[in-house]
Amino acid sequence: MIVQTVAFAGAATAIGLTEDLSKGILDRFRSLPIARSAYLTGRIVADAARTLISVLVIFAVGFLIGFRFEAGAGAGVAAIALAVAFGAAMSWVGAWIGLVARTPEAAQSGGFIWLFPLVFASSVFVQPTTMPGWLEAFAKVNPITVVADATRALTIGGPVTSPLLKALAWIAAITAVFFALSVQRYRRMQ
Repeated sequence: MIVQTVAFAGAATAIGLTEDLSKGILDRFRSLPIARSAYLTGRIVADAARTLISVLVIFAVGFLIGFRFEAGAGAGVAAIALAVAFGAAMSWVGAWIGLVARTPEAAQSGGFIWLFPLVFASSVFVQPTTMPGWLEAFAKVNPITVVADATRALTIGGPVTSPLLKALAWIAAITAVFFALSVQRYRRMQ
């Protein structure tokens, strides 16, 4: 549940960024003596903080109904950090969508529509081995599956190294690509 929740954090970034742009907030920031990167970076940091709060609430509710970190507290903290890092990576995707979209409505559609196939074709709801062969192959390399598997290993136990390294690779790749695309788009707007 955590991974699909933080995956949708990018949609909130897209909508919020487009609303800020449509209200002229970017123009106001340009008139201030701040670094040009402050707006985008601040947006992502704020969204990561919001993601952290969401993850902590989910785990708190889980604890209330009996969930425990089977792999230990350290692994539990690592799972929380992994979920927040994935949410921040998805926020960079949302930032790019928000900078490309012309209206908040377009950002909302663009922020969600591409996520549905990734979420539903992942191991979040069913094991990939129960899927048709072509879908199973996609689900096994899907970033949501990879991060969900790493989070599961960190919270309930099991082999951690391989899933964690794959998850970190996906997070780094998504962040690098969409950070570059977002910054490039942001600079062209100025």
